[in-house]
Amino acid sequence: MITGSELLAKVKELGDVSKSELVRECGYVSTKKDGGERLNFTAFYEALLGAKGVSLGTDTAGRGKGGRSLSYVATVQGNGNLLVGKAYTAVLDLLPGDEFEIKLGRKQIKLIPLGSADEE
Repeated sequence: MITGSELLAKVKELGDVSKSELVRECGYVSTKKDGGERLNFTAFYEALLGAKGVSLGTDTAGRGKGGRSLSYVATVQGNGNLLVGKAYTAVLDLLPGDEFEIKLGRKQIKLIPLGSADEE
């Protein structure tokens, strides 16, 4: 199984071939118990993404408490407040006391950190 820049070069070299042939030519093949061939598409695509600099599984951005994925959806509470939870502020490295300007647009709310370039 080839990886890294060698994998990228091989994919470019092969050009317009079927996905099965691409996986086979790059060495992502194993033998089943019955002697048949098994193409390891997942391993191939993970290696391809890794070669392109995309990290899988080790990044915790977008994760909240307990490893759950953040939904990026907020609901207005019964008292009219709109809560942005701790998991979201942690992703942005916000600290208690950080201040924002609230800008209201057509069907949107923007929070702009005070002192940022976007403030103007």
